[in-house]
Amino acid sequence: MTEQKRGRDARFRLTDGLLIALMILPLVGCIVLKVLFTPESEGVDISGAMVFLRLPAPGQELIISESQVNSWAIMLTLLGLCLYLTHGLTEKAETKRQLIAEWIVEKCEGLVQANMGERFAGYSYLIAAIMGLSALSSLSCLIGLFAPTGDVNVTAGWAILVFCLVTWTKLQGGILNYLKGFMEPIPVFTPMNFISEFSLPVSMAFRHYGNVMSGAVISALISTALKGLSRLLLGALPVIGEIPLLGIGLPAILSIYFDVFSGLMQAFIFAMLTMLNVSGSFPQEAWEKRQRKKAARKQRVAAAGA
Repeated sequence: MTEQKRGRDARFRLTDGLLIALMILPLVGCIVLKVLFTPESEGVDISGAMVFLRLPAPGQELIISESQVNSWAIMLTLLGLCLYLTHGLTEKAETKRQLIAEWIVEKCEGLVQANMGERFAGYSYLIAAIMGLSALSSLSCLIGLFAPTGDVNVTAGWAILVFCLVTWTKLQGGILNYLKGFMEPIPVFTPMNFISEFSLPVSMAFRHYGNVMSGAVISALISTALKGLSRLLLGALPVIGEIPLLGIGLPAILSIYFDVFSGLMQAFIFAMLTMLNVSGSFPQEAWEKRQRKKAARKQRVAAAGA
């Protein structure tokens, strides 16, 4: 039994090591790619995602950019983190990782329950994925990577997914009810209702992208300006003039706000907008009314058949 237990413990530790590697190696690979492909530059360098590869395709080229590669790396990191936290689950929590996993699940389920109701309880997994992916994407800039949320194409993809979920939820009330909604409260508002309907993914995409990208631009400008000011004022001094003293401290403080606080806040806001738009697209009262109509229709059909 002792040898069997040792063997199980060894396999358990080996699996843990592989899962930790799955969390770390994709990000390390992205850092290596950035070092190899980033050209040397002087002064302020504020640019979008680097393009690693261009593949010929019908219509236009298929571009493999830094934001796509980093997004996949972050998804692999999230996958490794989830597998690590849920590895070796027991009926009663005995490890800190299981307590953390249960706490995350409880908080996400409670958040969805409070904002969407019991009918949308299954969306807790989607909301957890949105917050995790968005938060890690924004925080990836802390290790020198290009944040995928700083690319409007990435946030636009997420926003289109939310728009599809909202539309699908509205269609649960019937196509006629969906079309009739464009003419409320009166038909003259139809053009504005159409604009409002299709502006949802645009506003969600640009809100998330704009907040993350603007923070990165401001941080880069201030950091570069402080380094230049340090060279101007202290450049004549030996040894000390070579150290950008004025660039130490303030950029780190700004990073706490723009990269950490703002990134986490935008992840929460995007998740909240998703919950509110999906749950508000087919309110609980309208859904219950439609369910009662369906039940009454089934009863009439059953009665007619009898």
